[in-house]
Amino acid sequence: MASHGTASSDPARGRRTARLTGPGPSVMAHSAPAPASAVPLPHARRDIRLFWWAGTCDALGSQVSGFVLPLLLLRLGRSPAEVGALAGLFAVATLVLGPLAAVPADRGARKRVMVGAALVSAAAMTGVTAAVAAGRVPPAVLLAAVLVERCATACYEAASLGTVALVCPPKEHRRVLSRLQAGERGALIVGPALGGLLFAAGAWLPFLVDALSYVVAAVGIRAMRSGLSPRPEQPSPGGTSRRTRRALLAEAGAGVALLRREPVLRLALVWISAVNALLVALYYTTVFALQDHGRGAAPLGLVLALSGAAGLAGALAAPRLAGRHPAATVLVAVSWLMVPPAAALVVARDAWQFGLLLGLLCFLTPPATVALQTRILRITPPGLQARTGTVLATAAGAAAALAPALAGLAAGRAGATATLLGCAVLLTVLALYATRGAPRLLRGTKEETV
Repeated sequence: MASHGTASSDPARGRRTARLTGPGPSVMAHSAPAPASAVPLPHARRDIRLFWWAGTCDALGSQVSGFVLPLLLLRLGRSPAEVGALAGLFAVATLVLGPLAAVPADRGARKRVMVGAALVSAAAMTGVTAAVAAGRVPPAVLLAAVLVERCATACYEAASLGTVALVCPPKEHRRVLSRLQAGERGALIVGPALGGLLFAAGAWLPFLVDALSYVVAAVGIRAMRSGLSPRPEQPSPGGTSRRTRRALLAEAGAGVALLRREPVLRLALVWISAVNALLVALYYTTVFALQDHGRGAAPLGLVLALSGAAGLAGALAAPRLAGRHPAATVLVAVSWLMVPPAAALVVARDAWQFGLLLGLLCFLTPPATVALQTRILRITPPGLQARTGTVLATAAGAAAALAPALAGLAAGRAGATATLLGCAVLLTVLALYATRGAPRLLRGTKEETV
């Protein structure tokens, strides 16, 4: 769950990568800046802490159970192909429900949607825990419960987008967004290891931890002072339209319409989706290269540990790195700095070399992502935060989901070395695109560089 808006810098992140938000140029006539915190500053700080704890605990629980679920399905006799197909089904369900759940969130029900979705997920994971602990797990019951949990998680993630803009003062956006990313990356590092240990002690334990994490998330969101809805003087677009099917579809597509109007959002969509896809492709191609060089599973673990730790360090350093320069400067610099380590992967041979180079890529991306997220929060109308964020997150997630298959196809036909080189070339093209568009679209102001 726990989605704050966007691009993951973790190469092996298969579930949400996402979470995306993006940049913004000077505010255009049709784009209202996000309001200052709707609650007094002490309450805003308390709400942000609660939101961070809710998201981090939930992300940890999701990583714990998500790591062992395929192992459980394989233990129950499911084939790898079936496990992969089920993962695809769950992904499709989240892609469909996310934009729909964003509509009531933007209309003022954000808090109710998040709390309700967390409780539904907790109930579903409790059912999975009970079924696994009983020893005989009916596959249909298990899969139904997981599907319910995935659908509820999609609703939570969609509703959570825009929470920072509604609670946090604009001057705190960079710091808060980076801390939220750091919490997620910490969960990504700790979660799989904890899941493996718990699964060895008892197959039901990881799912119990996940259920409890959803309870913590629900309690944390419920305890927030803010109602997490736009101010009355800034109503959600379409707030008085009739509930016809056409009107509901138009509301669900309002984020797409805003993206079509805003060049900044389109820049963010292209940059973050491309970076997500290329990082995932580089990671999987690294796996293929290590296999070609006769390396086993242990070196791959080293690569994951180094890249995960670097992503966490980058998220913690992002406010200082991104706060000293305008968003355009940060985006262009990061885009070009990513090219050399990607190109160097072509000549890497040992696991530590792959790990350091991928780690450098993961360290570089958070400052640019935070800069883009901060600008998007400021130019997106409060009543469109969830819908716009969902469009960006869905695009980034879809790009990351396609990347492993494309990387495998390219590596199978041209080899891992050629695939790595191709990714470096694409990153160069992306850097040229950012250099051409970012200075014009992301003209910084003095306020944004403090």
